[in-house]
Amino acid sequence: MFRRAFWFTAGAAAGVWATTKVNNKLKQLTPESLAAQAANRAVDAGHRVREFALDVRAGMIQREHELAEALGTHADPDPELPAQRRRPAIGRAPRTLPSHSYNRNEDH
Repeated sequence: MFRRAFWFTAGAAAGVWATTKVNNKLKQLTPESLAAQAANRAVDAGHRVREFALDVRAGMIQREHELAEALGTHADPDPELPAQRRRPAIGRAPRTLPSHSYNRNEDH
C-alpha cells in the first residue's frame, strides 16, 4: 500500500516538474520572446561597440601624447573625450530588461 502511494506521488511530481519545464521552454520560444531577446542582444552589442570605440579613442589620444613627447611637439595640451550624451541619439531612453517574466496568459 505504501509502496504504491510512494510511486504514485513520485510519478505525479515528475509529471508536474516535466510539464512546468516544457511550458517554460515554450514561453521562451514564442515569436514575441525571441524578438525581445534579439532586440536586447542587439542593444547590448551596440553598448559594447560604443565602449570599445571610446576605449580606442582614449588609447589613440594617449598614444598621440606619447609620440608628441618623444618628438618634442605639443600641439594640443590635453584634448579630452567629448562628454557623454544624457539621452541616446535616436531619442529613446535605453531599454531595460523587465524585472519579471512575461506571461501571455495574464492578459486573458
